[in-house]
Amino acid sequence: MSTQAVEHRGFITVSVMLTTIMQALDTTIANVALPHMQGSMGATQDQISWVLTSYIVAAAIWMPLTGILTARLGRKRVFIWSVVGFTVTSMLCGAAQNLEQIVLFRLLQGIFGASLVPLSQSVLLDTYPKEQHGSAMAMWGVGVMIGPVLGPSLGGWLTEYYSWRWVFYINLPFGLLAWFGLVAYVKETPTDSTRRFDIFGFLMLSIGIGALQMMLDRGESLDWFHSPEIILEGMLAVTGFYLFLAHIFTTDKPFIDPLIFSDRNFGIGLIFIFIIGIILLATMALLPPFMQGLMGYPVLDVGNLLAPRGIGTMAAMITVGKLSGKVDPRKEIFLGLVFTVFSLWQMTHYTVDSTPFQIVSVGMIQGFGLGFIFVPLSAISFATLQPKYRNEATSLFSLLRNIGSSIGISIVISYLAQRTQINHAAFAEYITPFNLALNEGIQQGVFDLKTPQGLIAINNQVNIQALTLAYLQDFRLMMWVTMAAIPLVFLLKAPPKKKA
Repeated sequence: MSTQAVEHRGFITVSVMLTTIMQALDTTIANVALPHMQGSMGATQDQISWVLTSYIVAAAIWMPLTGILTARLGRKRVFIWSVVGFTVTSMLCGAAQNLEQIVLFRLLQGIFGASLVPLSQSVLLDTYPKEQHGSAMAMWGVGVMIGPVLGPSLGGWLTEYYSWRWVFYINLPFGLLAWFGLVAYVKETPTDSTRRFDIFGFLMLSIGIGALQMMLDRGESLDWFHSPEIILEGMLAVTGFYLFLAHIFTTDKPFIDPLIFSDRNFGIGLIFIFIIGIILLATMALLPPFMQGLMGYPVLDVGNLLAPRGIGTMAAMITVGKLSGKVDPRKEIFLGLVFTVFSLWQMTHYTVDSTPFQIVSVGMIQGFGLGFIFVPLSAISFATLQPKYRNEATSLFSLLRNIGSSIGISIVISYLAQRTQINHAAFAEYITPFNLALNEGIQQGVFDLKTPQGLIAINNQVNIQALTLAYLQDFRLMMWVTMAAIPLVFLLKAPPKKKA
């Protein structure tokens, strides 16, 4: 590590953190503003969803290119142009006048934003010595984990008091400050002009990732495999991934060197971060509609009640940063999983009458648990990996987290719809003349089953109870997924001890 990099370590960290926060915020901040965009653009529900889909698909396809681009052009140059492109396209999204424009600009924003998180992680790993990687990943993790948590509340506040366009304009100050810091303090890496671009490998991986993301994003609205589009996307995803894997193991200079997966900690880390991706955003996808639709909270209150999750995460990351090098990271990951399982178990006891204190306390416990998992996992996954693979490895690490998030959201939304139907059918069986509790309600004038209005009223009650139970069953499913990840802790190797 050069003397200059050591001297300006603080400025480099701040610049990198700004890019991480900027990109992480954009994964969720636009969700809240979608109804307002829909009205402004005169679009249908299906059409406006492309504002999210175009960004997600473009970012997923472009992210694996980070390694080859940095090898050929230099990491600093790629990083700076990514920040500039992301900031400019954010402004264009805010200024868009019709649906076609905003979808195009969101697609470009996804392309430029794809490299921001993996490059920020790579720069921090190179800026800090190996014994301080835990502290470095704690700082980096704050941006990655806080962004999705604060995104909905910040997006709701900007949309409510200003305009949905400020959801995109907010990136301008972040982008300018990050650009200045990168230009002034980050050192350029050596380039490799002999590095060949594996076009076939990239195309197959792009087809696999793109088709998978499209299938996950549109599956619920198209009734999954009852739709020819979803069947086609599923076949393209399987074919693309199969040909990509067959290609990288048989060609001389593959798009991604398969030797990168021979590092056990990195391989286990990819599986782990995939599961963390499922838990992190899947629960965040369930809580806002549960709190708005069943508990009756307005959107701003929902954001305020969910924000303390970020406080728990920050507390965990500060704690982990101070423990870095003193405690085995595998013990920290195990403790984080225990906290996360406990919080999800508490969420299975939510009711429509749960107090704000319950929501805030459980959210803080869950944020604390995820923080205790994410930071040591990010450090131990790269602890034994050769530095030459770092740029490719960080892009794969972020890609698996994003794919995990997409799959997790698709699973919980589909499971919610399925369980709601099953629960409704089960509860409806108790609406009979022989139900003593129902007869008591009829006698007291609560229900009147002799009128259409009375039948509608009791059906609404059944709907509420069926949907509430379905949410709780979803939380229980997430709890079992988290518990299934615990054995992976014992497969990780202890990081190399610091030499005296």
